[in-house]
Amino acid sequence: MTNSVDRRRFLKGLGAGAAVSTLAFKAPYVFAKNKVTLRVLGTHVTLQEELRSRAMRELGINLEFTPMGSAAVLQKAAANPSSFDLYEQWSDSINILWQAGAIQPIDIDRLVYWDEINPLTKTGKIVPEAKLGAGDSPNKLLYVQDDGTLSQTPSKAISFMPYVHNVDSFGYNTQVIEQGIPYQTESWAWLLDEKHKGKVALVNAPTIGIFDAALAAQGQGLMTFNDMGDMSIAEIDQLFAILLEKKRQGHFSGFWTSVPQSVDFMKTKRVNIQSMFSPGVSACRGAGIPVVYASPKEGYRAWHGVMCLSANTQGHVKNAAYDYMNWWLSGYPGAFIARQGYYISNPERSQPLMSKPEWSYWYEGKEAVVDLRGTDEKVSVKAGQKRDGGSYIQRFSNIAVWNTVMPNYDYSLDKWFELLNS
Repeated sequence: MTNSVDRRRFLKGLGAGAAVSTLAFKAPYVFAKNKVTLRVLGTHVTLQEELRSRAMRELGINLEFTPMGSAAVLQKAAANPSSFDLYEQWSDSINILWQAGAIQPIDIDRLVYWDEINPLTKTGKIVPEAKLGAGDSPNKLLYVQDDGTLSQTPSKAISFMPYVHNVDSFGYNTQVIEQGIPYQTESWAWLLDEKHKGKVALVNAPTIGIFDAALAAQGQGLMTFNDMGDMSIAEIDQLFAILLEKKRQGHFSGFWTSVPQSVDFMKTKRVNIQSMFSPGVSACRGAGIPVVYASPKEGYRAWHGVMCLSANTQGHVKNAAYDYMNWWLSGYPGAFIARQGYYISNPERSQPLMSKPEWSYWYEGKEAVVDLRGTDEKVSVKAGQKRDGGSYIQRFSNIAVWNTVMPNYDYSLDKWFELLNS
């Protein structure tokens, strides 16, 4: 029996929610004369100082975080796998990284908590009756096949370790825009509504912003798509013709590239409504801005976080990378990121590390019985509030489209930059 399997069984025997990180993962490095340094490339969403310092303390390694905007992260990783050891971003980047040879397969047997990972990643559905959604649900990109391709057929190697995930939509300031009814009146169409002209922003990420725009255009009745997750050239042309005309009319006030920038857009009243990620909504609320995270009647745009091994990562650094991946699913990180509105792939392990009011609000969609603080320690949820969109299962049962790199991605990328530069 291999050491990795022995360790896996030992750790699982400690029980859900056990504080296993220090005990299990520190030993290989704590007596080393020179600590292993692990370079992690990703976005501000997960590359946060509290997580870095805690992981270093518990694992006995050095961690170098390089957070960048979504597009910049993907471009750097695909072009230069020697620039990172681990990559953290979203599943829509997998096809590009895999085809570029920038990442290597991950051995399932070295993932301590693999059996705890819920069905969302493995089947594309959180519950059998949930909508699958258009585009690349994560299960389609997960398993590495013998011929080197990726598919949903189970194997012993995967292209990414599943961890954080969420459904995204848009945020709007209820001081300016009347609050809608979740799943009934809230609509992606609002992003292209003339009422909000000059106060609208989209996320500047070609594989994400295009779907926000597509859902808005379809919601407005301006066009329809045969398959939004696989747009034809003609559909892309039609969509960007609509967007270019809107931009010429002054409809968009900007395109943000990071969560802090999206928060700034709201704080400075540059926008009243925009594409948003959950941490941005939490930060706005913590700053006293009444931003609602919409539950569109058309469904959400969903994403799934991926943690990937650089094709160049080997030896002691590779061992440290596996320990860091396992640490992410060991309980504390999942509880931490829940406070910024994100889910983890094995939530039951994080549940004991969250207060009952936190779990009830973030995962069960119940009313907050006390004020809840975000990862910045500021109150982001006031007592009496319910989570926008409801429970984990309800939100992930209403997916319109997954973040996806479409077959016509290169063409859509050219159109995206044309929109930005027009």
